[in-house]
Amino acid sequence: MLSLVCLLSSVTYPGDDSHIYYSDTTYFKRYIYKDYNLTLGTLWAPFLVKARESHPNGYSANSRMNLYLDEPEETWAAQVEMFDYVIVSAGQWFFRPSMLHEKGRLIGCSNCKEENITDLTTYHTYGRAFRTLFRTLLRLENYKGVTILRTFSPSHFENGVWNAGGNCPRTRPFAIGEMNPDQYILDMHSTQIEEFRAAEEIGKKMGLKFLMIDTTEAMFMRPDAHPNYNGHSPRSNTSIADCVHWCLPGPIDTWNEMLLHILRTRQRPQNGTH
Repeated sequence: MLSLVCLLSSVTYPGDDSHIYYSDTTYFKRYIYKDYNLTLGTLWAPFLVKARESHPNGYSANSRMNLYLDEPEETWAAQVEMFDYVIVSAGQWFFRPSMLHEKGRLIGCSNCKEENITDLTTYHTYGRAFRTLFRTLLRLENYKGVTILRTFSPSHFENGVWNAGGNCPRTRPFAIGEMNPDQYILDMHSTQIEEFRAAEEIGKKMGLKFLMIDTTEAMFMRPDAHPNYNGHSPRSNTSIADCVHWCLPGPIDTWNEMLLHILRTRQRPQNGTH
C-alpha cells in the first residue's frame, strides 16, 4: 500500500487515522482522503488464516507457527465487510516451518522435518489458506466488495539461501532469454490460481466479482529491484540481504497501474463513451 500512498501524494495527502482503529499501527493502517471520499486500509495477516507462535517465548526468525487452515485470521475477517475493494496477497511467509491444524486437531506440518509428522508441503498449506480466505469472503453476509488477487511475488536470492549468504547483486532486469524461474515460483503461482478460479466461479453465481492482478512473471524479471544490503531498519541484521521486499519507487508501482486500469475499466460506460 505504501506505493499507492506515494503515487497519490502527487495529488493530495491523506489523514492517518490508524491510531483510531488499531492498537498496532506498525502493521495496520487506515488512511483517509476526505476530499475524495476514499479510505485505504491495511489488514495484516501474512498467513491469511489463524496463526499463532508455537514457541512459548514468541517470535524468532526460525520459530514454528501453528496454522489453523480452516479458520480465517480475525484481524481481517472482522473488518473486511466495510471495504468496497479488497486486494489479497500472501507468499514468502509460507516457507516458514509450520504445524498445521484443521477441525481442532494436528493434521501434519510444512517444512518441519519431524519424523513422525506428515509433511503436507508448502503448496498444500498455501492452497488451503487461500481456499479458506475465499470461502470466508463468499460466506460473509454483508460482504459485497470486489475481491482482487495480486499473485505470488518471487524473491531473488543468489549465492545461497536468505540466512546463509544469499544476496541479490544484479543491477539490471533479466532479459527474455535469461528467464528461468525456479519450479517453486511456478507451483506457488499455479496453486493460488487454482483456488482463485474455483472461488471466481462460485462468486459469479452469487453476484460477487473476483478479479486478478497477475504480477508474478513481471516481478520475476526484476532481480535488480530489491534492497539487498541497503535500507535496513536500525535494529535489523545488516549482514542478511533483503531479496524479498522491493525498492520504492520501483517495479511494484506497476501493480498500482494495473489496479488503476481495473478501476477505470469497471467505471467505463457499457457503450464505450467516456
